[in-house]
Amino acid sequence: MSIDWAALGQVFGVTLVVTIGIVGLFTVGIVGTSRKPGQEGAAAAVAAPGSGARAGAMAAFALCAAAVAYGIYLIVAG
Repeated sequence: MSIDWAALGQVFGVTLVVTIGIVGLFTVGIVGTSRKPGQEGAAAAVAAPGSGARAGAMAAFALCAAAVAYGIYLIVAG
């Protein structure tokens, strides 16, 4: 038995990049749905995110779900 170190390195590299990408995308979704503090003059006012931020966050979550579904498909189909 021998180990193909080049292939193992490629798998590690792709896994690292995709993991960082999905975590980053999920973080964008969380930030897009988080509440933002209001103006300094307002007493404890908290503003909800705008519709554009909310739509971007939902798109980020949808891309995360699609990536997970594709990974499950690759595991099950194999």
